[in-house]
Amino acid sequence: MKSLRGQLLFFWVLLFGMCAALAVVMLTLYRSSAGAQVAAGRGATEQSCRAIAARYAKSAGPPAPAKPQVDLLQVLLQLVLIETPHVEGGVWQAAGGQLAYAYPTYEGSGVKRDVPAAEQPLIVEMAQLAARTQQPQTDVVRGSREALIVSACPLAAPGNDLAAWTMTRTNGGALAAQDSLRTGLGVLLLLVLASGLWLGFILLRGLRHVQRLENRLVRAEAEAAADGGAMPELPRTGVRELDRIVDGFNRYRLRFEEARAHLRAAAQQRSRDQRLAALGRMTGGIAHEIRNPIATMRLKAENALAATPERQGAALQAIVGQIDRLDGLVQSLLALVQPVTLAPVEVVLHRWLDERVAAVAPKADAAGVQVTLRHDAPANAVFDPVHLARAVDNLLDNAVRHAPRGGHVVLAALLAQPNLLAIRVDDDGAGVPASLQASLFEPFATGRADGTGLGLALAREVALAHSGELRHVPLEAGTRFELELPWHIC
Repeated sequence: MKSLRGQLLFFWVLLFGMCAALAVVMLTLYRSSAGAQVAAGRGATEQSCRAIAARYAKSAGPPAPAKPQVDLLQVLLQLVLIETPHVEGGVWQAAGGQLAYAYPTYEGSGVKRDVPAAEQPLIVEMAQLAARTQQPQTDVVRGSREALIVSACPLAAPGNDLAAWTMTRTNGGALAAQDSLRTGLGVLLLLVLASGLWLGFILLRGLRHVQRLENRLVRAEAEAAADGGAMPELPRTGVRELDRIVDGFNRYRLRFEEARAHLRAAAQQRSRDQRLAALGRMTGGIAHEIRNPIATMRLKAENALAATPERQGAALQAIVGQIDRLDGLVQSLLALVQPVTLAPVEVVLHRWLDERVAAVAPKADAAGVQVTLRHDAPANAVFDPVHLARAVDNLLDNAVRHAPRGGHVVLAALLAQPNLLAIRVDDDGAGVPASLQASLFEPFATGRADGTGLGLALAREVALAHSGELRHVPLEAGTRFELELPWHIC
């Protein structure tokens, strides 16, 4: 049993069961003790009563006298009752009342000769009943501190109006213990209830503290998931064992926050290093891209200065072409480094895709490449058509450049998931070299001598601005670039 709650409940049930069993044992012992006292007293009175009747029948002889001799009755009572301690008795007749009485084992200072007045009505009642029914009768009257036992036996008489009776009181010890036993049972019950209530209080208090700590951790987890909040400092509960756990958690929290601060600082340093490295690569790429056109323009200008006027026009035309190349490079760099500000609108998707195919069609025709459109998405969507067009145009331009003459490029739009729009550009070219895949989306990463390597980087920035992603997927024959962004259905 691993649950603390289960263990405490089991302990409480075990304690209650033990107390209940002890109470049952005590009550059984009491009842058996008191019952034994009553049974012994009853047996003594009935036996004495039968002995009186037997001796009277033998001494009187048949026929029974109409008026019994009082002296004979007194002697019989003395002879019989002397053998049974604490038993008194007498003979009663309907016409004469109490004819004889004896209590030879009376422990008082004198001889007891009169019938107890308080018990006389019960004695007369039992004697009358025995004489009338001619059957022995016994009655037990239980009091708060003792039990009164009265037995009556019919004696032979012509009118069936004669009876002997015996009486005793049980030893007061057994009945006197009733109050003590009741007190003990009451105290035991109070102890059981007090222990149960105390245990229940401890259980509920501990579980309440545990529930409070659990709720605090759940709220902290939700806050951390929402905004990256710190681990909470748990409050002390006042329960020593729980506070040990709380203090251990809080110490761990401090170490964790220190480690997270170090990790955050290391991540920031790594980010700065990566940015510096990327800046270094970009600077080298920019220098390379600018130096080549400048060198070409310098060569053309020197040749034009040394050439005849007729040949200077061609040199100036070449210089203008290099200037256009530099201008395109600067425009791409500006588009890459400036933040992408989106202006989402509702777009008719199939018409917008047709425009993308039409924009790349002249270059595809010149390269002998067939461009195909496959549209499996719903009709309308919400996104920035200008920035996304620039990204898709770059992907299509890149695919047409790498497809072989007579090859195919496929532009497809579909729902990759119920809330995710995927725009795919496939070509059947040679694919991206393995050495270039790791830095494919970095600026100036290109495998072509005439490429700047800015198209894929710009397309990825547009995808990220739409809360999407651009990824490269190698195919068995060719290359796929998949642009995914959240799908907004109109």
